[in-house]
Amino acid sequence: MSSDQIPTVSVDQLPAETSTDAELLLLDVREPDEWDAGHIAGAVHIPMGELLDRLDEVPRERDVVVVCRSGQRSAAVTAYLHRSGWQARNLNGGMIAWNAAGRPMQNTAPHPPAVI
Repeated sequence: MSSDQIPTVSVDQLPAETSTDAELLLLDVREPDEWDAGHIAGAVHIPMGELLDRLDEVPRERDVVVVCRSGQRSAAVTAYLHRSGWQARNLNGGMIAWNAAGRPMQNTAPHPPAVI
């Protein structure tokens, strides 16, 4: 699957946050320090390097939107999930686009949320 065939979604097509019971699952595949600095409320965090060991945490019955910093790592994960039967889409521009659109973020750090 080439990058132009990977299903995508733009920031303005998504809700500002999700919940664990929503039809949409935001899957953040960034590293722990990136997640800690700032992430989308309600997203599930599974770093890209852990995904194969944690695939059982990604429900097949939900629409999955994969998120990283810029959209590169999440594109690779989206392609894999899509080929493996998930309804997966890549967030165009990743967290950089989310932040640029003024969408809310939360974090676990003692400073305002940021994209690193």
